[in-house]
Amino acid sequence: HPCWRHAPKRSRKERMLRKIQICLCFCFVSGILYEISFLSSCVFSYLPMAQQYLTPEQVLSLGKSIIFLETTERLEPPPLVSCSVESAARIYQDRPIILFMRGLTNETALDMNTSYAAFSLLSSMKNVFLFPLQMETVFQETPLLQWYNQVVPEQEKNWVHVSSDASRLALIWKYGGIYMDTDVISIRPIPQQSFLAAQKSRFSSNGIFGFPARHKFIWDCMENFVLKYNGNIWGNQGPFLMTRMLKTLCNLTDFRGTEDHSCQNISFLNPQRFYPIPYPAWSRYYQVWDKSPSFNHSYALHLWNFMNRNRKVVVAGSNTLAEKLYKTYCPTTYEDLIQNAKHRDLSGPEDIE
Repeated sequence: HPCWRHAPKRSRKERMLRKIQICLCFCFVSGILYEISFLSSCVFSYLPMAQQYLTPEQVLSLGKSIIFLETTERLEPPPLVSCSVESAARIYQDRPIILFMRGLTNETALDMNTSYAAFSLLSSMKNVFLFPLQMETVFQETPLLQWYNQVVPEQEKNWVHVSSDASRLALIWKYGGIYMDTDVISIRPIPQQSFLAAQKSRFSSNGIFGFPARHKFIWDCMENFVLKYNGNIWGNQGPFLMTRMLKTLCNLTDFRGTEDHSCQNISFLNPQRFYPIPYPAWSRYYQVWDKSPSFNHSYALHLWNFMNRNRKVVVAGSNTLAEKLYKTYCPTTYEDLIQNAKHRDLSGPEDIE
């Protein structure tokens, strides 16, 4: 048949087309994979003060963020805040580190050459992001929105703390990840995904905790926040809230050693993990030790800044425990904010041009 002579040619063409299609598919898939990896590197190299703003949702959607909050209006993070953020950025290099600031707005124009040294320092870290804290947006689709619309901040005795307690719950429920107070210095990664931190036996803090997005425990905490709201009692919406909600799930017992407890798939981490120096002894961080502790059983250290009413600070050359922690876990903060401050003090105003 005359057509038979043409059949092999068509078969070779089909094989060639199939090969081309396979090559194109391979190139397409490779391109997508490259774009994904490129997006991650672009996001982590993003500077918050640049023109190309990313939204918090875009960064948070990457998952497993480490979240810090500043619910005062101040725009210059002090050295301890900078150290907390920097230490997290170094320990969790593959995760976004986000500092939400109440005083920052989308219209805020910050000149990087002014006195905002901490902004320049933090924004130079590839996985650190500074975003405005817009509470009404944060509380959308949570039980906290109705409470927020009714509360009068000017009449609240502990508004800075209460608004922080609420914001951290809403952010972790929506996006998942780890929340940390801005006086927590990270020293090694936390292996657990769903955890609360014991401040002492049978008592939970809310200064650091982690959960996947949409976790029922956090939703229940938000409902109880509203139901049992009393802004006049310090901690009622914070550590006392976490403790009473944990007690509804299990019978809390004392810690006997350095073991962790578990309650319905929630890890209740030993006080040694974050509070090896308890709050009555908080000032020991600002003292000189004959032999510095190893903190081998700790993931991070809470420096109890709320107790620091005399505003003790890290001083270069003081050889305190806090100074050693700064040198080890936030060396850029130590160099830029502590050492440079010492040099400025020594030089005197008359030597500064």
